[in-house]
Amino acid sequence: MDLVQNFPFLTIVFSLTCGVLCAVLRPKAAKNLCLTWLTLTFAMSLSVLIYTLRLDGSFVYRMGKWNAPWGNEIRVGPLEALMATAFSGVMLLSLLGGMGHIFSDCEEGKVNLYFTMSSLLISSLFALIYTNDLFTAYVFVEINTIASCALVMLKSSGRTLVATTKYLIMSLLGSGLFLLGIVILYGITGELLMESIAVKVREIFATGEYSLPLTVVIGFFSVGLAVKSALFPFHSWLPDAHGSATASSSAILSGLVLKGYIIVLIKVFYRVFGLRVIMAERVSNFLFIFGILAMIFGSVGALRERDIKRMLAYSSVAQVGYIYVGIGTHSEAGMVAACVQILAHCVTKPMLFCAAGGFMDVSNGKKAMTDIKGAGRRDKIAGAAFTVGALSMVGIPFFAGFVTKLTLTQAAVSSDNIRMVIALAAVAVSTLLNALYYIPVIFNIFSKTESTGIKTERPRADHAFALCVFMLLNVCFGVFSQELVDTVRRGLELFGM
Repeated sequence: MDLVQNFPFLTIVFSLTCGVLCAVLRPKAAKNLCLTWLTLTFAMSLSVLIYTLRLDGSFVYRMGKWNAPWGNEIRVGPLEALMATAFSGVMLLSLLGGMGHIFSDCEEGKVNLYFTMSSLLISSLFALIYTNDLFTAYVFVEINTIASCALVMLKSSGRTLVATTKYLIMSLLGSGLFLLGIVILYGITGELLMESIAVKVREIFATGEYSLPLTVVIGFFSVGLAVKSALFPFHSWLPDAHGSATASSSAILSGLVLKGYIIVLIKVFYRVFGLRVIMAERVSNFLFIFGILAMIFGSVGALRERDIKRMLAYSSVAQVGYIYVGIGTHSEAGMVAACVQILAHCVTKPMLFCAAGGFMDVSNGKKAMTDIKGAGRRDKIAGAAFTVGALSMVGIPFFAGFVTKLTLTQAAVSSDNIRMVIALAAVAVSTLLNALYYIPVIFNIFSKTESTGIKTERPRADHAFALCVFMLLNVCFGVFSQELVDTVRRGLELFGM
């Protein structure tokens, strides 16, 4: 076994260890340990990505060398390695981009706990990306839920406690449905490893035995993970949680946490049931419909907001809709579009939330549109980053968001006539709505008529660095889009093998 094949397992285990150590360290030491480890995980994940691209395939890492069906295993291909690389990099940049808010918003005795939860969160995301075992996925889904709620709650205010309670209730509802699906599926297959389940599912589907329980299981998985990823109409908790959390938490929740659950859903569709069974059960029809509704109503919600962070949260609802529309197109091209959207949104929305945090820093901590007038002139790097992110969300060429709209449009054209018309119309309407609420904000933050009584502060170096790297990543995703799409397509081909 090559040394690099151990890296995925090590990133999971050592991230858990890092979380434990951060809990007993002083805030500054916990920060340094967490950032150092995230840098190492990014390097390790990048090494795995390069290895899998050269390997032109995937590999399996078995825990303790036990074979199926008793052993637990992780499976790594180009898509998993690409997602892990993006997630570790974005996690690092999100913490740097909102570092000042972490120390100002959290009580002094709880700052180290923030880095503990961040380490546990990235560990759970790695596990969700890599695991080949359904029950292991459930365990880390719960770790992800607890860590995510803690990142919201650690900002000490009554509003964040209410938002966290709503978030926790909805998340536990989704987790419960996911667990029920696993229990029923284990009852009819006797397996927990995904490939082993897939063999039994094909037999069940061919014979027609247990067809109703199989339909129920697919429904539980789909609805449970849709609730956790804030698909319309299960999104009501999202604006409160993201709007009231500290800047780094909002960036992490929107850019990473929601996507982790969707990756699990895609993995379940490919490796557990197979796209043939999913299409026969017509579950993708419902995901397509609710994805379309999310694209429209999420954008309408953002258009009505006058709080910049809540506007960005509603925008995330619309962007999650793009992912589900791709999943629901009944095609490989649609799945490629969904994965491209996961990556594009991953490098765009955290940048927007960190930029919004920069506007708050130079606007006396306020986030209303009227209070951040001229903030882009006071913090020029945040203004430039928000502009890049906004243009990306609208779908301007040479930015990451344009690649999403292009691949989704191509997937819609290759779908049946009804889906094609609905998807193309929804993309056009959503793009128009995106422009209607993002462009005015750009004019507002660069307005020469600034809000009165503003105390201007010098932007933090780590905040500026993170935003500059985010902008570079966004442009690189847009310019080198073909290489990105090819890697995603190749990864999906190996995903279901």
